[in-house]
Amino acid sequence: MEKHPFRTIGITLFLTGRYLFALFFLYGFWHKLVRGWLWSDKMHNFFLERLYAPPQLNDFQVLYLDQFAIPMAMPIAWIVTLGELIIGLGLAFGFAVRANAAFALFLVLNFAAGGFYNLTLPPFMIFSVLMMLFPSGHWFGFDKQLHRKYPDAIWFK
Repeated sequence: MEKHPFRTIGITLFLTGRYLFALFFLYGFWHKLVRGWLWSDKMHNFFLERLYAPPQLNDFQVLYLDQFAIPMAMPIAWIVTLGELIIGLGLAFGFAVRANAAFALFLVLNFAAGGFYNLTLPPFMIFSVLMMLFPSGHWFGFDKQLHRKYPDAIWFK
């Protein structure tokens, strides 16, 4: 810490971002769980609302919602909800951080494709990519120990 104070500050800020990111996904999981998204038509209704609510969507978003998201609303609800749990826990414990960041990017891109786009999505996309690039699971988490034990496993790089 004394030798590299700026590096220490950067790592600390990055880890803080990772934990805030994890909390966001854990909150998303909890919100959907307690509101019954896994066993109701809430996701289907959400997609319908997105399809018909202003502002107008682009052609890709309309096609995505109409041909994929609305017919597959229940499996998507399960994938998103359990995905948010997996991502949140993985990032919180520093377990397979890069893989969980890639999964988070996949979910966020699908949120945008489904018409749920706001100004929070670009920072989430950028930070997902940064978590894939930097070894934050090695700085603080289980990835470092697991990488030593399983050096060929891509999950813990």
